[in-house]
Amino acid sequence: MSNTVSFSTQIAAIMDVLAKAAVAEITKLIDEGTVVLRLEMCRKENEIEGLQNSLQLMERELRKAQREVAARVRNDRQRSEGTVVGSMSPRKGNEGDQKDQATPTEISERFNDLQQSGHLEETGGLEFLVKAERVEEHVVRETIEDLEIQDSVDFTVDERVKVEPKSHPVYDDNVMSGSVQAEQSQYRASLPPDVMEGLILQPRLQQPGPSSEGLLRASFTCGKMLKTLLNFRRLRPAAVLSTALRCASSGTVDVKVPLNFWSGDRVKIKDVSTAEHVYEPATGRVLCDLEPCGPIEVNHAVQAAQSAYQAWSRISGMDRAGIMMEAARIIEDRREEIAEIEVVNNGKSITEARLDVDSARLCIEYYSGLARTLAGQHVQLTGGSFAYTRREPLGVCVGIGAWNYPFQIAAWKSAPALACGNSMVFKPSPLTPVTAVLLAEIYNMAGAPVGLFNVVQGGHETGTLLCHHPDVAKVSFTGSVPTGKKIMEMCSQGLKHVTLELGGKSPLLIFEDSDLMNAVNGALMANFLSQGQVCSNGTRVFVQRRILNEFLQEVVRRTKAIDIGDPLLESTRMGALVSRPHLDRVLGFVEQARKEGAKVLCGGERFVPSDPKLRGGNYMTPCVLGNCSDDMTCVKKEIFGPVMSVLPFDTEEEAVLRANDSALGLAAGVFTSDLKRAHRVVEQLKAGFCFINNYNITPVEVPFGGFKMSGIGRENGQVTIEHYTQMKSVFVEMGDVDSIL
Repeated sequence: MSNTVSFSTQIAAIMDVLAKAAVAEITKLIDEGTVVLRLEMCRKENEIEGLQNSLQLMERELRKAQREVAARVRNDRQRSEGTVVGSMSPRKGNEGDQKDQATPTEISERFNDLQQSGHLEETGGLEFLVKAERVEEHVVRETIEDLEIQDSVDFTVDERVKVEPKSHPVYDDNVMSGSVQAEQSQYRASLPPDVMEGLILQPRLQQPGPSSEGLLRASFTCGKMLKTLLNFRRLRPAAVLSTALRCASSGTVDVKVPLNFWSGDRVKIKDVSTAEHVYEPATGRVLCDLEPCGPIEVNHAVQAAQSAYQAWSRISGMDRAGIMMEAARIIEDRREEIAEIEVVNNGKSITEARLDVDSARLCIEYYSGLARTLAGQHVQLTGGSFAYTRREPLGVCVGIGAWNYPFQIAAWKSAPALACGNSMVFKPSPLTPVTAVLLAEIYNMAGAPVGLFNVVQGGHETGTLLCHHPDVAKVSFTGSVPTGKKIMEMCSQGLKHVTLELGGKSPLLIFEDSDLMNAVNGALMANFLSQGQVCSNGTRVFVQRRILNEFLQEVVRRTKAIDIGDPLLESTRMGALVSRPHLDRVLGFVEQARKEGAKVLCGGERFVPSDPKLRGGNYMTPCVLGNCSDDMTCVKKEIFGPVMSVLPFDTEEEAVLRANDSALGLAAGVFTSDLKRAHRVVEQLKAGFCFINNYNITPVEVPFGGFKMSGIGRENGQVTIEHYTQMKSVFVEMGDVDSIL
């Protein structure tokens, strides 16, 4: 199939689905305002797979835009008044603040002026207002299943794509036409009139920006447009709905700066002399600059949190739950957007990033439910007197996140804190600073008081300032054991509450009666999830000797088949490691293992993708090490990369003894068809989170944390409420007071 036919088919199919989805998904919201759609397509092939997710976002993005407007209005009001709004229920847009848009005559005149001036040819694209007049019965899923797109046009990195309108608006009722110009090639597609029933499109100027490079922007005009518009007396205000079909590839996505956030807004640091580059793991390009916070900025953030805490802690759990549920819904609405930025931020595959966003949303939903039910106890005493207990919030809590799950960890720490009535200042890893700010904006849009969740950027100096700040009541940290020790020492000086989720070198025990395919799947999940950069990974894989060879053969075959490459492609299963120094460190462990006698059965080498823009990325082939022994460095040290060490064992007793031979105790796993054995072994394993016949499944309802040097306290589950509250006991005397004095 030629490129021309292929691209024309693709444009027609997307226009078809977009039109039908607009009718089916947006009609019920159309009374709230006219919707703006922008259609974007990337030059990278195989990217049509993201279409379904993007279409599902269209309805959600409308609500997002309305919330953003409402949040800006609310923030301006709060800042001007210098107070926190007393009502904590989710805000909606204020229709009274909206003004009528231009009349259809003015719109058409403006459009003609732009056409005649040639300005439209310089814009890089068009946006359209879409309004449904009549609902047609269309099923988006069936439409997508009907698409049979085999390939697409692939453009070079340096090519600039220019989009032009085909002609002046026509009065032919029968077609909607679109044109895209790339170099000297011209593509055109048409839709039958039944698809366009009930849709009117109004061109709207879209200024080009840096992110438009490398994108194909499809612009369309509708034959009915002007005639239909002129039948309306006045159009209602538009809520911006920027629906980009997820066709981005690594190296093309920009991030919003600045990255510090407090008092309800992003904050630019005045002194940028200490700013540091943030790199995109997939390409090695500079993504943005990080502005570390010093003492003044940290204090501003803490004071903003302290102010918000005063209001937040006094409202009911039901009101807190309402705002948290709204935040969870916004996350669901923006799932694809957040996941994409997380990929750019961290380097993991888009498939995994979506799961991280889901986990964050579920965590906030879960703790919103617990916020409704927080209660103390009643104790009946002699003589009619009684006592009761109260669970009260701690105050300003600090969350310090790791770079392997940036958005998810921010949610895991903030959700229980906020549910209990606390506020939070969150410091993400300086390697992955981007997505925590999105969560701050989401809480803000959901109706949280200004300053409830704040983000400060920086390294260990910023973390030290937070730990020593006198107004901080608790610190929750996820990261390495050495850093966790330092944080505990600093917090001990002020007797602050501490939760530590630290490292692991977890065992995975595979018995000979296991389902082999399930065991192999479990081992892959235990070692190569998120490029092996997971603290709970079961990197010490103990396999009963009788099935060792069969296991190794299958696990090596599966490991070699893992698709490595651009993490924004749907087909990719392993993206880039977080940084070049970390990649070098992991490769160093593989080389050390080889020197100590381990056999590299596959992988363990730097991987260079064929795509030129990815050649600066931090890729390696996943590695399986055989012939390992318990005294090897690869078995004792946490590598935090895609390296699996396989060790044979003979008896259950031996396996348990060797599994527990570690200073760490975060997680452990057992694969066996004998459930009695499974429970017997798990009872003996010294680990905080154990898996039977699966691995690395962490529901938010279940507490997560470790034994021994792997940490103190728990994330997730109902028990975490105890870590973010303090107990108050109240005695109530119902009789006379007898004094012994």
